[in-house]
Amino acid sequence: MTQRLVIAIDGPSGSGKSSTARGVATRLGLGYLDTGAMYRAVTCAFVDAGVAPSDTAGVIAATVGAQLEISTDPADQWVRVNGVDVTERIRSQEISSVVSAVSTVAECRADLVARQRAIIDAAPSGIVAEGRDITTVVAPDAHLRVLLTADPEVRMARRKQDLGGEVDAAALADQVLRRDRDDSKLVNFTTAADGVVHLDGTYLTLEQTINTVIDLVGRND
Repeated sequence: MTQRLVIAIDGPSGSGKSSTARGVATRLGLGYLDTGAMYRAVTCAFVDAGVAPSDTAGVIAATVGAQLEISTDPADQWVRVNGVDVTERIRSQEISSVVSAVSTVAECRADLVARQRAIIDAAPSGIVAEGRDITTVVAPDAHLRVLLTADPEVRMARRKQDLGGEVDAAALADQVLRRDRDDSKLVNFTTAADGVVHLDGTYLTLEQTINTVIDLVGRND
């Protein structure tokens, strides 16, 4: 790509936004930013500090004080918090069950949004950033903004596959549906804002979804 591109993709849990964003970034030679991994990483920080999820002041302090490093290479994803690699741990039920203690607190979101904007601005050729509020808060001036959705049943099935099938129904519903309800208290990732393209991926394969987003990039040139 000769033009610096910023592509923003939002969506609920299990909508396929992470796989789609990585695929688009790979195909277009762009960086990739998984903002959800940042929320999960600072969750590790407050858990390791012995802070209870209900201790909002403690969660804010742990978030703001966290030393956070994250890869933007779509082929080599890792995240570290306070010098510790938490790439695998952030996907555990231990972290998934309490990440909303960070994502539903305005002060925590403001801190992470500032970090995300800095990463996006530093990407030399551009970046595909995905999360909950990228199209509306983090990068509202992105070249392309997409809200990727899918039916709840499909989203839960996809998340179960991502986890290797090793999750019970209650934990799966917690990771997908409960987290969506919690996070929607602060950000709207179910309805496309003005200028945001709504893409329903319920009946699309991953490759079809990636191709659709790349086609949309071309149309926005």
